Amino acid sequence: MPFTLDGDDAIQRVKPTPIPDPHWVAFSSSTAKLLNIPLNAHGMPLDEGWLSLLAGNVLHTQEYQFSNPIATVYSGHQFGVWAGQLGDGRAILLGDIQGQELQLKGAGITRYSRMGDGRAVLRSSIREFLCSEAMHGLGIPTSRALSVVGSDLPVRRETMETAAVCARVAPSFIRVGHFEHFASTQNIVKLKELADLLIEQHYQDCKQSDDPYLDLFKLISNRNARLVAQWQSVGFCHGVLNSDNISALGLTIDYGPFGFLDHFQIDHICNHSDQGGRYAYHRQPQIMHWNMACLASAFLPLLEMNHSDQEAKTLLTNALDEFASTYKHFWQDLFKRKLGLMNPQDHDIKLIEELLQLMHDSRADFTNSFRSLGAVKKSDEIASIALRNEFVNRAGFDQWLGRYLDRLQLESDDDHTRQIKMDAINPKFILRNHLAQKAIEKAQQRDFSEIATLLKILENPFHSQDGYEEYSLPPPPDLASIEVSCSS
Repeated sequence: MPFTLDGDDAIQRVKPTPIPDPHWVAFSSSTAKLLNIPLNAHGMPLDEGWLSLLAGNVLHTQEYQFSNPIATVYSGHQFGVWAGQLGDGRAILLGDIQGQELQLKGAGITRYSRMGDGRAVLRSSIREFLCSEAMHGLGIPTSRALSVVGSDLPVRRETMETAAVCARVAPSFIRVGHFEHFASTQNIVKLKELADLLIEQHYQDCKQSDDPYLDLFKLISNRNARLVAQWQSVGFCHGVLNSDNISALGLTIDYGPFGFLDHFQIDHICNHSDQGGRYAYHRQPQIMHWNMACLASAFLPLLEMNHSDQEAKTLLTNALDEFASTYKHFWQDLFKRKLGLMNPQDHDIKLIEELLQLMHDSRADFTNSFRSLGAVKKSDEIASIALRNEFVNRAGFDQWLGRYLDRLQLESDDDHTRQIKMDAINPKFILRNHLAQKAIEKAQQRDFSEIATLLKILENPFHSQDGYEEYSLPPPPDLASIEVSCSS
């Protein structure tokens, strides 16, 4: 939906900076269909003008004219420290298409670039493209990726790389940092305009509320509590949960140094730049709660319009306290389903926690361990269950398996029905770092076939796919420690 805030205190009207000799690197026909872009038999745009548009070289296709591209201002906390004014330093919002915002990441310098070059590199653009579509395939709320357009334009990061532009799509890219910015500058007029914009376009139930801004905060917090529970359930680590990277719609946005867990480690850090482990896997719920506290602080002036200062603080504090119970509810429900525990019992959570501890101790593969449990039958003998061979503490895991088999006897579903349900929540395929790296290395040689292969697989992550079994395997030892940093 269109971002309608205006004025120099909210946006900069800025055109993308063209790149030389653009070429297709990746394209999602699924996202294109969401936008009603006509496609040819190969799943590419019928109108060849889309290449130039998505490169940032022109502002029109045969059907669309984007006359007012903008960059937006926001602020935020980065690694727990107030960073002040930030903003779209290399992302330019072209405009609205079929109820979605189309944004080009890596499209050039804006007022908010902060000494940056406004560009993105091929490596990070491919990772964002693939993970956006992988998360959608997993059923997790996310911005979508339409394309990656490459160029031989040199861009320096740790080494010299080449430029790319990633086209991102979402109903809105409004984030916690937008609220923080207007609250920090005491621009209450724009703060209210922003909240009203969200309510009008995305949270219309709040319009009927006696306390619309309080309910808006609760809904944003609820969505993000549910989101992080979903992340935990598939072993996804975002890597940089700064407040300016948190969506006001509860979407996964700003894919940087993310990573899916291979060998399970509860305190796994996916971002090489995160030396203190602030954004480690097990801390993501806590950090999301902290970000919601930042949002609550930004909402104070809105509630103070109709409440005393103390009453506004109390209302927001109580609303913020709901995050923990909301997260707990969703997390428990997801992990019960991952184990096929559809008829709740008193000791289910203990059973889940014991499994996670055993997986951590043995560095068992997160995705494949849960997927394998779906094949366990109520009548199985412990010694016949192949998964036990993945655990160093085999005796401890055997004891857990005994309790799990006993627990399955209380399930009304037969083995086949239960496996179908478990396979529908436990993916077979995830975007493992070594798979993404292989696609990147081929793309750097102008071979984009591996990106297309991964996209095809990750669009259907819960289904076995003939010929692609190797894509479900953990990384070989020499590729298990690929590191990703904030550099992009």
